[in-house]
Amino acid sequence: MDNETKMTKARGFLAISPILIFLLFYLWPSIAIGDFYKVPISVAFIVAVIWAIITTRSNTLTYKIEIFSKGAANTNILYMIWIFILAGAFASLAKGIGAIDATVSLTLNTLPQQLIIPGIFLSACFISVSIGTSVGTVVALTPFATGIAADLGADASFFVAAVIGGSFFGDNLSFISDTTIAATRSQDCPMSDKFKANIWIAAPAALLTLIVYIIIGQTATSIPISSTTNSLLIIPYLVVIVMAAIGINVLVVLIMGIIVSAIIALLCTKHGLLDMMLFMGEGITSMGDLIVVTLLASGLLGLIKHNGGITFIIQWLTRHINGARGAQSCIALLVSIVNLCTANNTIAIITVGELSKRISNQFKLQPRKVASILDTCSCIVQSIIPYGAQALLAAGLSQLSPVSFTRYMFYTMFLVLMVALSIIFRFPRPTKQIMSLQSTHSS
Repeated sequence: MDNETKMTKARGFLAISPILIFLLFYLWPSIAIGDFYKVPISVAFIVAVIWAIITTRSNTLTYKIEIFSKGAANTNILYMIWIFILAGAFASLAKGIGAIDATVSLTLNTLPQQLIIPGIFLSACFISVSIGTSVGTVVALTPFATGIAADLGADASFFVAAVIGGSFFGDNLSFISDTTIAATRSQDCPMSDKFKANIWIAAPAALLTLIVYIIIGQTATSIPISSTTNSLLIIPYLVVIVMAAIGINVLVVLIMGIIVSAIIALLCTKHGLLDMMLFMGEGITSMGDLIVVTLLASGLLGLIKHNGGITFIIQWLTRHINGARGAQSCIALLVSIVNLCTANNTIAIITVGELSKRISNQFKLQPRKVASILDTCSCIVQSIIPYGAQALLAAGLSQLSPVSFTRYMFYTMFLVLMVALSIIFRFPRPTKQIMSLQSTHSS
């Protein structure tokens, strides 16, 4: 099937209908019950996958399953599964030997409890800017945030949402982020120009989020915290955070975290090698549902793409564009919906990058503004979809529902506001240098 040919409305809506089926079978029962923890997300995905296979045009079931399998076996997805496995092993091992408890205890005895949430958010912002990936930040800070929430008797979803929000601040702004690289290359835009445009959107959103966290923190009730843990047990966790901040590959970070945890356990605790293997095995097993959901979601999205769902969305959104604001809004909506269908912000940017460039040239938009919109809007969607790698990983590490974080994603909410304002009021304004380059290019 040629996905580039013009599609009819009927075929187009049929191609994207599995997403609607998933939302129907997940959101409707959850809303009816009033509890998003009760409905297994994997079951909703299985129903959507079955529907996608039924509606895929092919003479054989074997071919349809091959399409699903190729989507599920995407190298990026298998890489993520390795991260899930090692993250589960490290988190469970660190918790089992007391490393997370020791780190949490030290933090709670050092920082005023009113500043813990702002501190978690700022730490996530700093680490994500340093390493250029939201996934690495989620791996480094989620167990820590979950442990603090447990000791304070607070809602862990709120604390983990602060980690996810801060992780996307850096994913959006960092010079070494793959989304930044994809967005700037697609628009022939220097990274420094995109950063200058992006900071007008991301910085106010982060500042507003920080203010909200400070205000909420003032209502925190102080409780006595035990400080009887061995301070040497924080070393594995410090190693992970420092290595992540330096920018070392997340797989290497996790492996080193496991090795250091094992060494510290042998030196400072009564746990033997068998105990540590049991801890790691429990952690890997706990990631089972997460891995299944990841494979189901990736395979489903592969079927949607094969059936022309992405092509249909692009054709549908670009039919009627009127004026610069309309062009920017179309680009924002385009990358958002494609991200919704691919669950990967980098792939979404690459998919619509060339078309966005054509729209930009036609309506004389700033390349840096278009790159900023592509990156920011893809990060917005990626931060709130329950089947995104970040939400799934955070859910696996915290043993929470991936939907539970959405209501606390204050940074994402403020980011949506800032993108809308930037389009309506057309900021940032072009610099003299950019205006000169545009006029030279047009002549």
